Amino acid sequence: MRVAINLLTDHPEHPSGAHWGWTRMVPEIASRLVDGEELHLVVSPRSKPLHEYPGSNVHYLMAPWSNEHQRLRTLSEQLYLPPRLRAAGIDVFNTLIAPLVRPAPGVVAHFKTFQAFNDPGSLSPAVRAYRRIGYPHTVKMADAIVVNSEDLRAEVLRYLDVDPGKLRLVPEAVDHDTFRPGDPEEARVRVKERGVTRPFVLFVSSLWRYKNAHGLMRAFAQARSSLEGYQLVVVGPLREEEYVGELRRLAEELGIADDVVWVGGVPLEETVDFYRCAKVFAYPSFNESFGLPILEAMACGCPVVTSDRTATQETAGSAAILVDPDDVEQIATALVRACGPDHEALRGRGLERAAQFTWAATAEKTLAVYREVHQARVQAR
Repeated sequence: MRVAINLLTDHPEHPSGAHWGWTRMVPEIASRLVDGEELHLVVSPRSKPLHEYPGSNVHYLMAPWSNEHQRLRTLSEQLYLPPRLRAAGIDVFNTLIAPLVRPAPGVVAHFKTFQAFNDPGSLSPAVRAYRRIGYPHTVKMADAIVVNSEDLRAEVLRYLDVDPGKLRLVPEAVDHDTFRPGDPEEARVRVKERGVTRPFVLFVSSLWRYKNAHGLMRAFAQARSSLEGYQLVVVGPLREEEYVGELRRLAEELGIADDVVWVGGVPLEETVDFYRCAKVFAYPSFNESFGLPILEAMACGCPVVTSDRTATQETAGSAAILVDPDDVEQIATALVRACGPDHEALRGRGLERAAQFTWAATAEKTLAVYREVHQARVQAR
């Protein structure tokens, strides 16, 4: 069995959360291959350096472009990959959107978000249109469809005409070698270089509107009398410029501009220091298909406040304070609770919850899907 995973959809200079997930999962999958099984990664010359796994049994299939040239990448996926994969003898192809022509005997669709349908305004018109056309075609061609939460499973069934029997639930995970408890005092020294000098509420995410940073800012302002001297620390790329401008103006209007620290994007490993010394991680997002930062925070021993809708409640379980993301007062009350009377209880429950999610288990389940698809194709010959 030869499996190929399409990794072209990430921008080499701006890797997404999906990219980091694959960097953890690929070596786990490779370590579980048996005789007669091969793992091939579809990469571009620009993206290949992000996927070097020394000592692992990983092969590479080169494509001309990844997402640094979005339109060219899309063309190469549609026109170049099908004959290239067939020439390489690939048996199972894992991808987000399938080419119009079947590229391999077995096709596995791997969905992580569904913004084209549940939050279309967060995507450019071209990307939204491509996905709205590509997803229905993909679910028809795919032999199996991997989803990372029950919430995403429900959305796929809601928006697409798909055989429910194709869907396979494979939750994401947290890298416990990176995200683990540590000395909060040492972490405070390091985050001080980023302008964090006081106790703080933490928000980690790219700044898209659906992440609801504006709701968090209003809640933080409302909770100031109980969180006197606190800062609100925003860690993540400033993706949507118009929205970021609105947030900065909102901070001025609320009178909290001097208490908000705009850290910007940092390497994934550096977010650990923020998690380790934050009083609470707040993630009141309107729409998540999984919510990986929730587990990252919990794994570092940071209490979590998150939304009671979509997959965030599924990921957090009973280990976080769940809030209505539309209810600013409810978010404010939860922040005060998490920083005060509920702090230690949330910390303990979070550590237990995060321990249930490992990339080893995710890789094992993903590889089982590939083997299932391949075996079904062999038996159908």
